Amino acid sequence: MSAVSIAPYFAFARVKVVSQSVQPDSTGALIHMEPDLRFHPVCHDCRTPARTVHTTGYVRMVRDLNLTDRQVLLQVNYRKVWCERCHGARVEHMSFCDASQRLTHRMRRYVYDLCKLLPVAQVARHLGLDPKTVKAIDKEFLEEEFGQTDYEGLSILAIDEISTGKGQQYLTVVLDYATGRVVWTGDGHHQDTLDGFFGPMTEQQRKGIQAVAIDMWDPYINRVRHYCPQALIVFDLFHVVKAYSRVIDEVRRAEVREAAGPAKKAIKGSRYLLLRNRENLKADQKDQLRELLELNATLNAVYVLKDQLKMIYHYQRRHAAKRALDQWIAAAEQVANPWMAKFIGTLRNHEEGILNHCKFPIGTSPLEGVNNKIKVIKRQAYGFHDNRYFGLKIKQAFPGSQDLEE
Repeated sequence: MSAVSIAPYFAFARVKVVSQSVQPDSTGALIHMEPDLRFHPVCHDCRTPARTVHTTGYVRMVRDLNLTDRQVLLQVNYRKVWCERCHGARVEHMSFCDASQRLTHRMRRYVYDLCKLLPVAQVARHLGLDPKTVKAIDKEFLEEEFGQTDYEGLSILAIDEISTGKGQQYLTVVLDYATGRVVWTGDGHHQDTLDGFFGPMTEQQRKGIQAVAIDMWDPYINRVRHYCPQALIVFDLFHVVKAYSRVIDEVRRAEVREAAGPAKKAIKGSRYLLLRNRENLKADQKDQLRELLELNATLNAVYVLKDQLKMIYHYQRRHAAKRALDQWIAAAEQVANPWMAKFIGTLRNHEEGILNHCKFPIGTSPLEGVNNKIKVIKRQAYGFHDNRYFGLKIKQAFPGSQDLEE
């Protein structure tokens, strides 16, 4: 019976398998490879065939894909050649790995593919590699695929920040609203943060931006108006209601301070009831909310105003939305609270962006879904200390495909 050879698994250019060692009691396999003298060696730097071999006797150990449960090491004999184009001695080119690498190209690709599904630490344990090596490989492939910002076809954007850690650490995320593709990420959420996104765009690409959904954050507003003055800024419902929720809570706090006896206790424990959407409350909680609103006229007013505020975003005609906003503000002015007065001023200052929703019914809500998945990515990696790598992983997770228009 002839011996079984595994040489066909290593059909690399200009080298040949001369021996193989797979011991039954070992977890590894050693494949000895030498240059195939039927072919001219090639310069590693310029890929030009070389006529002269400069020196021989060099050996490199290269890790390849596993065979079943066995790690495979390639013991590669290689040479240095004299390259006439480079005018010097150069390492012989190997088709299956680079001169500075100790993993074959196909092994590196396998590591990258695994990192799409598993955290770096798990991939490292599975393959018996250093986590730093796994991360470096993953990042290198990510840079090649997602490192350059693709501005083509952008028309409607959603921009928001996500928290990346304690101490007010943020990452700004730019989403192509039509496809769900994360176009760009940048450190912080300051005015100069978005310079990194808009700055490299061509004038034609900037003029192609029709609308941008953002929250009422002045640094974002400033940069959008600076780079894309023709784009309509749309303030999304989620952040408007979120800002108003702060008003509700502050009014509740003021009412707690003024109340006494059972009423004080009822109002003090009502934060959840007032901020939660009614449809998300249980039956007994709805009864409790009804009793609370009957007990306190001010809280009843601010609670009703919350639902009416959401209705403004249901209007499709600008003049109707403008009338509804004016009516809302007139009703809100009846609530004597400094937080309410401040919020009314905010609405007036950002009225244009709220009414723009009639023409572009968009928001940053798709980015909330992105944010949730980003938290999973971050949790799987036990936190990212390299924001560049983190941003590339986010772009990989959201390559874009689905239509997100509401």
